[in-house]
Amino acid sequence: MKSRDTEGLFELYVTRTPGYLWALAFRRLGVHPITVTLASMVLGAVGGVLFYFSDPWVNVVGILLIVWANWFDCADGQLARMTNKKTLVGRILDGFAGDVWFFFIYLAIALRLTPDYGVWIWLLVLWAGFWCHARQCELADYYRNAHLYFIGAAAELGRSSEITRQYKSLGWKKGEWFEKLYLFFYASYVRSQEKAAPRLRMLLDNVGDNLQDISVNGLSADYRRESLRLMPMCRILTFDARVGVLFLSLLVGQPWIYPFAEITLFEALGIYMNYKHESFCSVLNLKYFNKQ
Repeated sequence: MKSRDTEGLFELYVTRTPGYLWALAFRRLGVHPITVTLASMVLGAVGGVLFYFSDPWVNVVGILLIVWANWFDCADGQLARMTNKKTLVGRILDGFAGDVWFFFIYLAIALRLTPDYGVWIWLLVLWAGFWCHARQCELADYYRNAHLYFIGAAAELGRSSEITRQYKSLGWKKGEWFEKLYLFFYASYVRSQEKAAPRLRMLLDNVGDNLQDISVNGLSADYRRESLRLMPMCRILTFDARVGVLFLSLLVGQPWIYPFAEITLFEALGIYMNYKHESFCSVLNLKYFNKQ
């Protein structure tokens, strides 16, 4: 784990621990982390496809495959750190794996419900997946990495300006084009995060690279105290709570509940989380840097 702050009890015991045990097994077997990631993609995609069928036992198999895929998704990163086999390709595939699962999940639900709801179910699913779900996960990822940064833990927290600079420094020649293409999309992703949370972006810009200073003057402690209250919301908006609603909707035979919950309950929680986070970042900008 990168930090206990960002992990709840459910994640720790139901997700992280089985993932760690898989990682230990894969290390003993000499399996590469990228192989684990690819296996996770396949398991999650097949699980999503099975949600097309109305047979509850087929859905149960799909649910078990999604859970299994998530264990592998946790295992690949831990395995990479254990074996020091960290690669750019692995990082890209790891971030892409969940997108593959949910693409097939949303597609299966839309196809399954089309005979009953027609084209309207596609509008609901597209809105839920490409707008609500994507933005919620994007924001939760930003807040969790910012929290890790302020407590001095390992954080994948880039700045769009720096990523763009790296992107422009590379050419399209052999040996650089793949990283350049990755940086292009990564810069767009981070830019979207920054646009959604401008006060947090301002706070990070004000801090710069002076992490030691903010630990001394109290900003780090102030940020952790306020951010820690929002971590449960971040956990809800990432994976476990979301698939909990998905699984429940399938088990009761009403899969429309899941995309509907995305655009109502989860979206409302995302808006509230964004408001609370921006509010305390504004206070910290004013208190420590006299800026708003």
